[in-house]
Amino acid sequence: MKIKEVKTWAVANPPPHFGGPYWVFVKLTTDNGISGYGEAYGVPFSADRVCSLIEDVVERHVIGQSPFQIETLWRIIYSSGFGQHPEFTMGGVLSAIEIACWDIVGKALDQPVYNLLGGMVNDKLRSYTYLYPGDPSPDEMAVTNIHGDPEMAPKRAEHYINLGFTAVGYDPVMPMGSFDPRQLSLESLDNAELVTKNLREVAGSKCDLLVKTHGEMTTSSAIRLAKRLEKFDPLWLEEPTPPENKNEMARVAHSTSIPVATGERLVTKYDFAELLSKQAASILQPALARVGGILEAKKIAGMAEAHYAQMAPHLYAGPIEAAANIQLATCSPNFLIQESIGTFDGFYADILKKPIQWQNGYIVPPTDPGIGYEIDEEVADANPYTEQKVFPPMELSPYVAELEDR
Repeated sequence: MKIKEVKTWAVANPPPHFGGPYWVFVKLTTDNGISGYGEAYGVPFSADRVCSLIEDVVERHVIGQSPFQIETLWRIIYSSGFGQHPEFTMGGVLSAIEIACWDIVGKALDQPVYNLLGGMVNDKLRSYTYLYPGDPSPDEMAVTNIHGDPEMAPKRAEHYINLGFTAVGYDPVMPMGSFDPRQLSLESLDNAELVTKNLREVAGSKCDLLVKTHGEMTTSSAIRLAKRLEKFDPLWLEEPTPPENKNEMARVAHSTSIPVATGERLVTKYDFAELLSKQAASILQPALARVGGILEAKKIAGMAEAHYAQMAPHLYAGPIEAAANIQLATCSPNFLIQESIGTFDGFYADILKKPIQWQNGYIVPPTDPGIGYEIDEEVADANPYTEQKVFPPMELSPYVAELEDR
């Protein structure tokens, strides 16, 4: 069995764009007619260019090869162009191809991928969601509009708790900026503390609070924020500093009782090995459509297990990355929680032939072979993404305290 054909899509995710304004998918098909789907996340180029990059790599390195040779294909692609260094572009391209190969392998063997990576450990997967507005605007960043609102955030948390969620994520110090990290103003610190206080009053002990700060703070500012929030016992403080300096993230981790979580902007086992060696985080959040794929994430989970660190796969992408995350989470003893996009409804369900099953705060792993879900190609073809934007957008000017009152 050899890989014979490749097809890519840049699919527009209609408003309110939860999970991002577009998703990049790939389909690999073998000479005996088995197809597998993959997804690339966070490649910092326009979606049509990402599709071209995937097609280029497949044509040069994958066509004519066996989908079972995942380790060999991974090393060849990772090393191409004298690379052998973690970076987003090849990380996303490689991940998409690797996930599609696993999908083919599972279908060829009539087994879900998790059975090929050690078998089912978790028969249901605890999940969490961002706080989304109840009546969202078409703005693709609507997810951020309520996170710093001390009145609206707890109301939306209550909504999700009533649905069955036992954890919710929020960023009380938005926005993300090109000139981060920054020192938060006293006003921002006060507001983040008030938002978290109000959320804890609503959540009680029924729901964990996940503080997701997107690398926006300097080390000193992150420590100041953490000290204010410790009394509310968040489950984690996510990306308190940017991912480029793991020594500084380690300083935050060693200065607070709140567990530090990170990983969505890390690529390959090598980035995570450094993170673990510095004790910079105890909860790891690889994005499987960026980190290098399913097997790479399984290796990271093994390293994490030896450090008593837990896995909470990141998801702010499309449902094929979600499918890969679910396969990893199902077979990982140190799985903690899986990020979801609400309850996986709306277009997130429409783009799949069979939607992801979510019940009372938990994802139910599929028993279908491969990654368990397939793209509805008619829906993908009918929703092309034609813009040239790169997601997520970042503030283009320094965000300083004086701007916070405007």
